[in-house]
Amino acid sequence: MLALMTDRLLTALDSLATPYEIVACDPELADTAEFCAAYGYAMEDSANTIVVAGKAHPPVFAACIVLAHTRLDVNKTVRKRLGTRKASFAAAEQTAELTGMQIGGVTPFGLPSDLPLFVDARVMERERIILGGGSRDRKVLAAPSILTDAGAIVVADLAKEPDVGPA
Repeated sequence: MLALMTDRLLTALDSLATPYEIVACDPELADTAEFCAAYGYAMEDSANTIVVAGKAHPPVFAACIVLAHTRLDVNKTVRKRLGTRKASFAAAEQTAELTGMQIGGVTPFGLPSDLPLFVDARVMERERIILGGGSRDRKVLAAPSILTDAGAIVVADLAKEPDVGPA
C-alpha cells in the first residue's frame, strides 16, 4: 500500500509545473506541531489538508488546505461551498476511505478527481509551504502555486485567524 501511495504521489507531483521536494520525516513526528519543532519549519509555512463531510444524503466531501496556525471555517465558508446545512471534519476512517491516507499524512496530490479541493487564500501568500506527503513518513515542500496547478480553488476566508486572548 505504501509503494502504491508513493507512486500515486510522485505521478501527481511530476505532472505539475511547480518544482517540489520530498522531505522525509519520522512517522511519530508527522503531526504538524511536532514536525515543525523537530525539523525547523515555521507553523506559518505549514499547510494542512483536511477532509470535510457535508451532512447530506449521500454525504458530500471536500478537501481543504489551510495554514497550520489558522482554523478551518467549517460552519460557514466550507458548509456554504458544499451546499449543505451542516458540515464537520470527516472522521479518520472516512478520510482514509476517501483518500487512502491517514490523518497526519493527507496530501492534496493524487486525490480522487471528484473530491473538490479548496485552499485558503492565505496559503497562496507564502513563499513556500510544507504539506502532507501521502503518508506519515514524508512531506512535500513547494511554492504554493503547486496547489492551483493541482486544481485547487482559492477561497478567501476558508480559514480564520486563531483567537488571541487578552494581552
